[in-house]
Amino acid sequence: MFKKLLLSVAVLVSSVATSNIAFAAGDAEAGELKSVVCAACHGVKGISMVPINPNLAGQVPGYIASQLAAFKSGERANAIMAGQSVGLSAEDMADLDAYYSSLVPNIEVKLTEEDKQLAEAGAKIYRGGFADRGIAACMACHGPSGHGIPKNYPRVSAQHKEYLEQSLLAYKKGERKGYNGIMYSIAFGLSELQIKQLSAYMAGLN
Repeated sequence: MFKKLLLSVAVLVSSVATSNIAFAAGDAEAGELKSVVCAACHGVKGISMVPINPNLAGQVPGYIASQLAAFKSGERANAIMAGQSVGLSAEDMADLDAYYSSLVPNIEVKLTEEDKQLAEAGAKIYRGGFADRGIAACMACHGPSGHGIPKNYPRVSAQHKEYLEQSLLAYKKGERKGYNGIMYSIAFGLSELQIKQLSAYMAGLN
């Protein structure tokens, strides 16, 4: 069963990577001007100073636009982002997407000794999956270095571990579903300790 799941994920990733590689051809310069309001939560140049807010710099092309559209439609629930996205046009979303995906995710990740120990266990799940629950390797969708695949599989490297943990817990609780419900299915089978381990490992990826 584990091998079948891994194979199906690999096939799906291949299909998505091919069909969405040119997604969201917005105007990066226009996006920079429109990003001023975003900086309050996501920081200048897309590097958040608040660990529970995601870094946007270097995100895969298409992902930010798709998430803004999900916030606007209510498909993804977040009171703050619902308010921020309601007035955005498809062009605005594409421009913001183009701007943030063009930035270098220059972040210095500081892991404690405890984090490093957690990351060692997290690496095994990220790279090899969790066969006991039929969970495929995370890198099948997010890449060996966590750089993601446009547009549905986001970059998870150069990200705050607190945000990663918060997101995985939201998937586990069913508060977020992810692309085609994949992340809900995966996170549901992980323990909270395993989520901490994965978050510490992904945060340390370059």
